[in-house]
Amino acid sequence: MTGGDPKAEPKIYIGKDGKQFVSATVMGIHDYYAEQRELAKNQPAPTTKPKPTKPAIDKGKVYVEVYNNSGVTGLAGEVAASATQAGWKVVGSDNWYGTIPASSVYYPPKLARAARALALDLGIRRTVPAVDPMKLDRLTVILTADHA
Repeated sequence: MTGGDPKAEPKIYIGKDGKQFVSATVMGIHDYYAEQRELAKNQPAPTTKPKPTKPAIDKGKVYVEVYNNSGVTGLAGEVAASATQAGWKVVGSDNWYGTIPASSVYYPPKLARAARALALDLGIRRTVPAVDPMKLDRLTVILTADHA
């Protein structure tokens, strides 16, 4: 049942379950919601504050060191060139001695976002907080055989 005259006399019906109901009540609810929808159309859209955007990472100002722990000759140099091409400020490349479980970008706390961006640029899945003897003013990339 739709529409109807809101001023019409209420009619009493008996439902299948034997309970009585009044049609005017049903119409009143229908009319109320129709009225609310109409009012909502005329209201200005609610304004929401846009989320503050984080400043873009200035790759040219982030120092990066690239180390080879893979046993593949020249890997650090190749990846350092790729990082430079992507806009990062590579300040050195060399071999890393020790055991590293997987290719990683190590970062000091203030460069966590930059580490994730560098990892994406280089196809590295793992980012890890920097540890001693790593310098805390730069990102340290250590490549293992999984990146070769």
